[in-house]
Amino acid sequence: MIILFDLDGTLIDSTDAILEGFGVAFRHFGTTVPTDDAIKKEIGHPLDVMFSTLGVEETKVWDYVSAYKAHYRKISCQKTVLLPDAKEAIKLASQHATLGVVTTKTASFSIELLEHMELMQYFEVLIGREDVTNPKPHPEPILKALEKLPSGDSPIWMVGDTCMDILAAKSANISAAGVTCGYGSIESLTSCSTNVFPNSLQAIQYIVKHN
Repeated sequence: MIILFDLDGTLIDSTDAILEGFGVAFRHFGTTVPTDDAIKKEIGHPLDVMFSTLGVEETKVWDYVSAYKAHYRKISCQKTVLLPDAKEAIKLASQHATLGVVTTKTASFSIELLEHMELMQYFEVLIGREDVTNPKPHPEPILKALEKLPSGDSPIWMVGDTCMDILAAKSANISAAGVTCGYGSIESLTSCSTNVFPNSLQAIQYIVKHN
């Protein structure tokens, strides 16, 4: 069996680091910082899409992304925490499946975080934003992860906190489980998935039981 995890809102909570990074980027260019709620609604999308949606001119988006990354790199490990039961979910999943991470977060940052949390050893592959042309909900990130893993005819699952994760899984023709501990609302998740759980541990317990 293969189990792929999203990162932000599924296994980790990096909200404080993300909000601070956006604040630094907007202030760097002398523009009004969006509200926390406005930023949080966009978490899960690639950074360039987030800045564009939050009102940054198209010609300046990548300048904002660079400013964000320069600050985020300094604070990410200190201002990111594991979600409750996430470690237990990873350990349980690793006993039954080969694991990977599929995220719209920058891969290098994601690896640093997971190494800092002493969890990277559980994952055989990590696909981040810079590894693909088309991020989730496009199936490319999932398909790219699966190219690097031996699958055979075994079950394959994607666990994530937004409909982007669920839709990417469906497009890649694999099973999906939504978790409500992140940034997607219960209403949105139940509209795109019949497998919705409070957190990753309960999702993994279900997957292990039914496969």
